[in-house]
Amino acid sequence: MKQLKINLFLILCLFYGAILEAKAAKTDKNRPNIICIMVDDAGYGDFGCYGQKLFATPNIDRMAAEGMRFTQHYSGSTVCAPTRCSIMNGVHTGHAYVRGNREVQPEGQAPIPANMITIPKLLKEAGYTTGMFGKWGLGAPGSSGDPVNQGWDEFFGYNCQRQAHTFYPKHLWHNDNKVMLDGKAYSHDLIQKQALKFIRDNAKKPFFAYLPITIPHAAMQCPEEDVAPFRKKFPQFEDKIGKYGHGTKVRNPVAAFAGMMTRMDRGVGQVLDLLDELKIADNTLVLFTSDNGPHHEGGHQPGFFNSNGPLKGHKRDLYEGGIRVPLIAYWPG
Repeated sequence: MKQLKINLFLILCLFYGAILEAKAAKTDKNRPNIICIMVDDAGYGDFGCYGQKLFATPNIDRMAAEGMRFTQHYSGSTVCAPTRCSIMNGVHTGHAYVRGNREVQPEGQAPIPANMITIPKLLKEAGYTTGMFGKWGLGAPGSSGDPVNQGWDEFFGYNCQRQAHTFYPKHLWHNDNKVMLDGKAYSHDLIQKQALKFIRDNAKKPFFAYLPITIPHAAMQCPEEDVAPFRKKFPQFEDKIGKYGHGTKVRNPVAAFAGMMTRMDRGVGQVLDLLDELKIADNTLVLFTSDNGPHHEGGHQPGFFNSNGPLKGHKRDLYEGGIRVPLIAYWPG
């Protein structure tokens, strides 16, 4: 428990240290941009720089090689919403408002209160433009916890964690507008596109971009272009069907998981390349982490991939494998 507190404190120090520096800066030019990328249910061993051997993550490995790789970082909780609340509010889960994935109907999770101090609110006070792209899980549409009521200038993605159980949703949210979809578009690509646009549109002023990516959560779904190479690499799983609620079925979920992680890593590379293109990499802190340990859902086989590395336990376990996750801090300047 002591180590968990220390390591949660470290990531929050990175966040709030950047906020203090931003408040102290006299001009926009002195204020560092901040990007936080948090993947969903990826384990300690799911990245090349943490020992993964069965698929490559060259862009995340680049962040580790050129930045700082933490080996004793702990997430705020063993599951999604409490971790997200800890990061947004800056407190240990024992003091956090959200301590579980409490659901509300027809869509969303129990809301955080309107008066809660959150990172985007503090950064807005410091003159930042704030954007969130991915999965929220801290308040249903229209509630006090709705992203539009919690300091975000722009939000695009899933409000509700249940909706994020599929990568081919029938709708996403853009601020308080429900964006209807045909169920054929891969949500990660839509969210990635909006995140890159936000960075490009705000390159000349301080911004905070929070990217709580849904990969590799829940159903093992990925466009075939990234799965096909791993079907050849892992043919022994071609007869295996990965199932997740609402009838989702995926042939060879092992290949699909590797394809998902490959696609996610490519997206991280797109962010880093865009920072270089815009010539703002030297003034941008990029953090990369996961919300908890690896899961068993949708046919994923964390044992095959050694997803939790040398650690015992998985998502929902209060063992090292459930809460000890990667953390990389990358800031070329």
